[in-house]
Amino acid sequence: MARQRCTRWSPLVRFEGLAGEFSQHDFGEVEVEFVDGTRRRIHFFASRLKYSRYVCVSLVEDQAVESLVRTLAEHLASWGGVPLQCVFDRPRTVALRWGKNGEVTEWNPVFAYATLEMGIGVELCWPYRAQQKGSVENLVGFVKSSFFKVRRFHDEQDLRQQLGDWHREVNEERPSRATGVIPALRLAKERSRLRPLKVQPEELALRIPVYVGPTGTVLHDGHAYSMPPEAISMPATLFLYAERVRIVAGRHEAEHPRKFQAGEESSLAEHRAALVAAVSGKRGKRYLKRQQLLELGDPAIRYLTEIVHRRPRQWYEEVDRLHVILQNHGPELLRRAMEDGLQEHVFSASYVERALQLHGGAGFAAARSGQGRAVFSGAAGANP
Repeated sequence: MARQRCTRWSPLVRFEGLAGEFSQHDFGEVEVEFVDGTRRRIHFFASRLKYSRYVCVSLVEDQAVESLVRTLAEHLASWGGVPLQCVFDRPRTVALRWGKNGEVTEWNPVFAYATLEMGIGVELCWPYRAQQKGSVENLVGFVKSSFFKVRRFHDEQDLRQQLGDWHREVNEERPSRATGVIPALRLAKERSRLRPLKVQPEELALRIPVYVGPTGTVLHDGHAYSMPPEAISMPATLFLYAERVRIVAGRHEAEHPRKFQAGEESSLAEHRAALVAAVSGKRGKRYLKRQQLLELGDPAIRYLTEIVHRRPRQWYEEVDRLHVILQNHGPELLRRAMEDGLQEHVFSASYVERALQLHGGAGFAAARSGQGRAVFSGAAGANP
């Protein structure tokens, strides 16, 4: 008779938490088919307090580190505080390298700085610890099975509205299967154990090392942000907020509205003036002014191309006047005026100057949108 080999089984240890001890966080994705037959891959970020089972789920654009930390901050703020440990799986948005024993040897620096700013403790699901890893993964499975797979959506707006309804159901109306208690009732008890969030979501900044290039700009995510010419060639730190950026290079500092559209740039008037002043010689100054105008985009490129070819020996006079408009009125108004000039086939600084003098910013905006276009066009005169 064959000898029977004894198999040793490790005891199952439930990964449970006390009030205010753990929260779980993870990304998920699902293919959604809308009522009209169109399909879309939806990314979401899910968070759950382990004790109360209170859940927060947000739709996100991607699974990048910025989406993680900003959504995490919003979820923690909605709970009213931070537990002792926030438990994650092992995405590269959190940890870049770890040893065989599961100890992290290299954290994602953007994630690490953000967690320090918020004042949260981080714990990762170590490999081969099924109780931990399974618990986090079950959060994503719970969201898929109880929301995405049992509902139909007309479009993304309908999906978002139903997600709000689902939050009320699972948090405020239905008892949790694990505890038999409605999560909102347990959350009221758990909140007393949560610690304050050090930074509110709108003030959370990601810290990114950058460099001030030879043109006096810092590049981030394809967008250029201006800096003083004295900061050229200096290492810098870009603090990335949800709606703005702040750049610090030594004693030099600048703040810009954050840009999102492809090709958008932000250049401050004082930086443009300082760069022109720092360039020696009339020729160098003229070409720098022209370059600053060209950076307004395609309308400026086409408009200046017409001016240069129509007045090849006097274009710099037009550039000087247009640059003054740029400094006094900003890039948006000048860009709009150039777009109208292209449509009206009027290519001169006089066209822009007279329009701004007659209508001002608000009047120009109305003319640009189609109200009073005949008055605006007639004010500029004929093309010289």
